[in-house]
Amino acid sequence: MKKVAVFGNAGGGKSTLSKRLSQITGLPLHVLDKIQYQPGGAEVAHEDYKRAHQRILASDRWIIDGFGCIETLWPRLDEADSLIFVDLPLYMHLWWVTKRLITGYFQPPQGWPENSPIFKSSLSSYRVLWLCHKYLTPKYREYIKQAQGIKSVYHIRSTKQISQFFELIKSETNFPKDGASA
Repeated sequence: MKKVAVFGNAGGGKSTLSKRLSQITGLPLHVLDKIQYQPGGAEVAHEDYKRAHQRILASDRWIIDGFGCIETLWPRLDEADSLIFVDLPLYMHLWWVTKRLITGYFQPPQGWPENSPIFKSSLSSYRVLWLCHKYLTPKYREYIKQAQGIKSVYHIRSTKQISQFFELIKSETNFPKDGASA
């Protein structure tokens, strides 16, 4: 596990999972929302985002969290040696987007650029939920099915599997069970 792509629908806990995975493995974490958006929520120039994304892909070790854009998604999944697909039931994604909207007024969401507009960003997440579920999630499922023979694939379908995933990774990386690095 040296190049890890964490992906899935909005509000699935990808940023929290990615941060914890980075702490356990020591792999550098790159959050696409922080690369694609400036503090305050303004989008960076598309070419600048693509160049930054390509620099990360060219490096030896990384965890990349998020979607970015369709143009960079598939090359990222192809380059990764490990795929973590967070594929929770749609109602769970919907609940977590709602929870993030409510709590975001008190504490900025993990993985979001500084001073991001909570309400506007949450509305965008709500719009993306159904579209991703209907169009992109089936493509993700097919992709990981094809990739299982050549990559490490972790298809997370429940909150229980998230904690099981961390236990598995800790045991594989010889880190203590409390997550402290050795």
